[in-house]
Amino acid sequence: MTTAHHAPGGSRPGGRTARTREAVLTAVFKELGRGGFAALTMEKVAQRSGIHVATLYRRWRCIERLVCELLTDLSSDVPLPDTGTLPGDLRALARSISAFYGDARMRRLIEAVVSAAARDPQAATVLRSFFGERMALAGRMVQRAVERGELPADTDPEQVMSALGAPFYYRILIARRPVDQDLAESTAIAVWAAARAGAYASKGSSNNSNSSNSKTSSNSGNNKTNWRRNSKTPATSPTKTDGAD
Repeated sequence: MTTAHHAPGGSRPGGRTARTREAVLTAVFKELGRGGFAALTMEKVAQRSGIHVATLYRRWRCIERLVCELLTDLSSDVPLPDTGTLPGDLRALARSISAFYGDARMRRLIEAVVSAAARDPQAATVLRSFFGERMALAGRMVQRAVERGELPADTDPEQVMSALGAPFYYRILIARRPVDQDLAESTAIAVWAAARAGAYASKGSSNNSNSSNSKTSSNSGNNKTNWRRNSKTPATSPTKTDGAD
């Protein structure tokens, strides 16, 4: 994820429907940047996009569904890292999340989507589906790590990915502070250490992993050293625009 976002819908095929969708989502994005979710209305989106408000209501029905579609659109083409090691993958993904939410408009967008989910059942379904799909995709990083022998075989990919994302959403939605690359680095290091120690084992399988995790636990004081040695992520940011390092 980068802060150099394409226009929402801009990479989609042509046609009148696609152009309408692009114009509307671009208008939503700009209006969120201008006044946030509280000030966002169908009428403002219609005025900025040049699309009749009746068309907006017919296709999206409410502003909540528009912001959910915008989040899906901006995130759907984001590639997941494959650096060859889980420390490298976690670090690259955490840095990319930080870069994505480094843009104030992106923070306003996730705030809008969470607010929308609280008000509209279909928006809540869209939000759950969105995060479910992203969890499943990112979970492939954990599965690869298990296959390489980096993690216990009973590691739950969803728990690992939830632990990676949680500090960012706490910072944005609860503490209401900007995210930064220090948060990305500390989060990735912590999740890697916990995963190696078997903290994210599937239910009912923790006893089976105790012996394999004892060696990892005894070396917990060297987590940062192990992190640097095992991570193959380049010193530069995985994206061109995240401004890290």
